[in-house]
Amino acid sequence: MIVKTVDWRVATLFVQERHYSPVMPKLTKHWLGAYIDDKLIGILTLGWGTRPVHTIRKLFPELDTKDYYEIGKMCMDESMPRNSESQMLSKTIEWMKKNTPDRKYLYTWADGIVGKPGYVYQSANFLYGGFIWSDVYVTEEGEKIHPRTMGKYIKGARPTFEERKELNISSVFGKQFRYIYPLNKKARKYLKQSTCEWNTNYPKDKDLGWKIKPVGEKSYVYSDTIPFNYDGSNTKFNSQNVDKVSVKYGVGNLEAFL
Repeated sequence: MIVKTVDWRVATLFVQERHYSPVMPKLTKHWLGAYIDDKLIGILTLGWGTRPVHTIRKLFPELDTKDYYEIGKMCMDESMPRNSESQMLSKTIEWMKKNTPDRKYLYTWADGIVGKPGYVYQSANFLYGGFIWSDVYVTEEGEKIHPRTMGKYIKGARPTFEERKELNISSVFGKQFRYIYPLNKKARKYLKQSTCEWNTNYPKDKDLGWKIKPVGEKSYVYSDTIPFNYDGSNTKFNSQNVDKVSVKYGVGNLEAFL
C-alpha cells in the first residue's frame, strides 16, 4: 500500500459512495488516497474541525493550528481486509513525517454517536484521551444534522420544541472519543504538558451510550443501544455539502468523473 495526494473531487466522490456519512469536512488541507497496484482503495483527509484553535488549545494551551492536523474523513473500500484502515493510518503518518514535518500531532475523534469507540485508532497505537458528550439532530430516516447546519432551518441557535416537531427531528447526545498520535519524540514528551491524560485504557462497545429526546418529547431518555439507523442515502438537510461535486461538475459518481 502507498499513500499519496489525490484531487479533492476524487476523494469526495469516493467517500460519498462508501462512507456512512457523505458530508465532507470544510477545513481540509490534504486529500490522501491509499493505493494498491494503482487501484484507489481508501481516502483520508487532513485538516481541522469546526473550531481549530479552540480544539488544540483546550488540550495544549501553548500550541496552535500549525502544530497539528485532524483527521476529517477516513474511508476504506469494503472489499479490503479488516486491518487495512490501520495500515492506511500508518502510511499516512509516514507521509506526514516526510511532507508536513512541522506538525507535532495527528488528532482525531471516534464517533461514538454512530457506535464507534475507535478500534481502528487503537490498532494503530494512538493514545486515548477520554470522551465528551456531543449532540446532533436526527431525522426519522436517521440523517445526522450538525447544530451548525441546523441554523439554516431555524430562527435561533437551537430548535425549539415546536420547530423540532415541525422538522420531525430528534435531539441525540452521544460520546465522542478523542485520540492522538505524537509524530516525533519531542511531541511525545510534550504530552506531559497537556490538560488531558493520554493513555491506552481504550474504550470498548460497553462504554457507548446515548441520550435521546424524541420528536414530541421534552426530556432526554438514556439508551445503551444506538437510537437510529442511517445508511447515508438521505441527505435532505446536508444536500449543499453532499451535492457540491455533482452540481458543479455534472457527475454523480467517481467512475463518471474519472
